[in-house]
Amino acid sequence: MKFVLTAILSVWGNYFVFGQSDSTFYSLEEITIQENRLEIPFSKSARNMSIIHRKDIETTPARSLQEILAFTPGVDVRQRGVGGVQADIGIRGGSFEQTLMLVNGIKLTDPQTGHHMMNIPVPLIGIQRVDVLKGPASRIYGQNAYTGAINVITELPETSLLHGNLYGGDFGMRGGSLQIALPMGKFKQSLAVSHDASNGHWHNSDYKVNNVFYEGGVDIDEHHEIKAMLAYAGRDFGANGFYTSTFPDQWESIQTYLAALSHIFEKDNIWVNSRAYWRRNTDEFRLVRKDPSFFRNNHTTDILALEINGRYESGYGTSGFGIEGRNEAIDSNNLGNRERTLLGLFLEHRVEFMDRADVRAGMYSNYYSEYGWRHFPGAEIGFQLSRSTRMYANYGISFRIPTYTDLYYVGPTNVGNEQLEPEKARNYEGGVKITKKNFRAEAVYFNRHTDNLIEWARSDADSPWQPQNFNEVVFRGIETGVFYRFDKKLKKLVLDEISLSYNFIDANLVEQEGLESRYSLNALRHQLIAGLQASYDGRIELTVKNRHIERMKLDPYFLLDARVDYDRLKKLAFFAEASNITNTDYIEAGTVQMPGRWFRAGVALNLR
Repeated sequence: MKFVLTAILSVWGNYFVFGQSDSTFYSLEEITIQENRLEIPFSKSARNMSIIHRKDIETTPARSLQEILAFTPGVDVRQRGVGGVQADIGIRGGSFEQTLMLVNGIKLTDPQTGHHMMNIPVPLIGIQRVDVLKGPASRIYGQNAYTGAINVITELPETSLLHGNLYGGDFGMRGGSLQIALPMGKFKQSLAVSHDASNGHWHNSDYKVNNVFYEGGVDIDEHHEIKAMLAYAGRDFGANGFYTSTFPDQWESIQTYLAALSHIFEKDNIWVNSRAYWRRNTDEFRLVRKDPSFFRNNHTTDILALEINGRYESGYGTSGFGIEGRNEAIDSNNLGNRERTLLGLFLEHRVEFMDRADVRAGMYSNYYSEYGWRHFPGAEIGFQLSRSTRMYANYGISFRIPTYTDLYYVGPTNVGNEQLEPEKARNYEGGVKITKKNFRAEAVYFNRHTDNLIEWARSDADSPWQPQNFNEVVFRGIETGVFYRFDKKLKKLVLDEISLSYNFIDANLVEQEGLESRYSLNALRHQLIAGLQASYDGRIELTVKNRHIERMKLDPYFLLDARVDYDRLKKLAFFAEASNITNTDYIEAGTVQMPGRWFRAGVALNLR
């Protein structure tokens, strides 16, 4: 318990320097969880979820969505460097292949590899909210939502606005972003762009990241709405230690394109969303940066999808329904030219009874051109012990098919396995949460029993990594968290809010004799996150974040980050951030040494 006490004291020792304040509070009872079909108030959800609000995005000491997610309980972020270049996101001990990323409900799965999951073509300045669903989400979103799903949500502003910022910092870090909203009558539109670059914090770790996101929408009449999205993300970076330490001069260039068109119909008790989208990802990887002829991979993946999702409300509850068709293709000099088709059917129903209880049950059925039909049933039950206290439990089946890299990759240090079978898990969760005006707390127990886990393994250090189907692995754990926002004021120096969470995961992996696993036993074991926000005179805001991370088979480490904002909501604002204030020596992924203490500062413009 030494690490727990150390982390708590380091934060709470600062808490009582401040007074208490009265500031805007996001009432979680009013938040609606935006799934593709059913919409459920947060207070009535029978799942464990975390909500990242716009204020959290603005005040967290971070330069990318990856870094912001690192402060989310139960989420394991393994970055290869800073600035959002590349990161693997795991939930509840799952790998990066088992987490589904979405933008406004659109799946960003890449059939090549899960390493592309965070190629999110949305600048931070354009993100309104992030919903993190922990636990099986295959019943809701289909395959790949194996251990959870993260939905990035944008919003079309009702009025004209101009937001922008510029910043600079250590390692030659520089960047900026801009958001412009120009509604014209019934037509609303928003454009967000960003650029981030750095010379790198160690050898061959320089990067350039560009994002462009456009969204437009028009209300044709009171029942019909049309929306469109166009987005681009480009990143070029030195990849020292990303995939192997044998070649330190790796380099990669990735471009992601996204286009979507949707029609929303809503009348009386029925709501239907029809949409089509296309996503392309191009990836050039060089094992030796300045010598492309030595070893180079070129991959292009294209995804074309059509979806119809809807819900119907009646006196018997709310029914959700949906159908989707998805074609995934890859053109690669290493993985070959391949194509597969997926079809999904969804049906579920939610009913409330006895004024205190509710049940939600349903099934997602997927057809895969390689594996045939697979079915993901699930159910949730919730019971309101009181107005503020809710108990819940749920059950669900998870499923993931191998990526093309899992199946066909051939390289000096990694080799695919065409004999892989899809992995499947049974999931159980139970918890209790308390939600009041200024206080919320939650405690959760989960259990995930996986059959045929896909895990990269090798027999010795001289052999290449190759994915295998392990017979069995059981992940079980607990998640706890508390949050409090203060009401009262005490002079000019005030404490606004405090938070504390602790997560524990235990894994029982039945390893194949003589094989060393690469990912599964590097999952989180202990995660402690603590934070505070304080302000002075209504103009200066201080945000402090602490993390203690201990992964299986890796040394634990402690991180302390902070940010100061001046006039954050005024027309002209200033900010300064410091990461890894304790100058901790640590690694999150591969053999990439993360930076020691580093700083950045900038200016922001807000016009409405």
